[in-house]
Amino acid sequence: MADGSGAPTADPLHTVAGRGRDAFDVAGSEFIGHAAPARTIEEAEAFVAEVREAHPDATHNVPAYRVRVDDGSFLREYESDEDEPSGSAGKPALNVLQQRDLENVVVVVTRYYGGTNLGVGGLARAYGEATKRAVDAAGVVEEVPETPVVVETDYDDSGTVRGILESEGLAFEADYGERVRFEAWVPRHRADGVRDRLRSATSGRAEVGAGDEGA
Repeated sequence: MADGSGAPTADPLHTVAGRGRDAFDVAGSEFIGHAAPARTIEEAEAFVAEVREAHPDATHNVPAYRVRVDDGSFLREYESDEDEPSGSAGKPALNVLQQRDLENVVVVVTRYYGGTNLGVGGLARAYGEATKRAVDAAGVVEEVPETPVVVETDYDDSGTVRGILESEGLAFEADYGERVRFEAWVPRHRADGVRDRLRSATSGRAEVGAGDEGA
């Protein structure tokens, strides 16, 4: 595992536009690269689990991701060789994400062993190439960094909260249980203002905070 830190910024970040997949063979081994956007550690880990479930008979499913956490102030980086020789799989995949300056992205490279050992250098080239192809298949875009804002409130204030989120043009989900829980994704540079507006409009009755970003 590798971790890196950085200051939050309102500048656009580069990430993948959606899911991407590509495959190729090297000396009989099949390498399949999978890439997807991930705004949280939970989303990244869920994608890794999904690929592993889809390829349970693979020799290896190698993951790597870079995701902003802690309200965008920390860049979490992760990679694993998944029983390949040390430094031959996860690190080359993560290096591609770093070199392309991609964030909020997860990749998994699936390998089906073909009977010929590739050596550390050959494996590194193959895992790096699979990551590049998956990213290219997904496409790269610029996005304004976002952070989750979670609001829990009584039903009496739920209409006010919903109205504010809609007026701010935010995508959100609402869960109506004993109380109402809203989770909205807010451009990072606007998050404090949105939180203040929600607290003010409900006279402090709404519980307003950041979402669980898997820190």
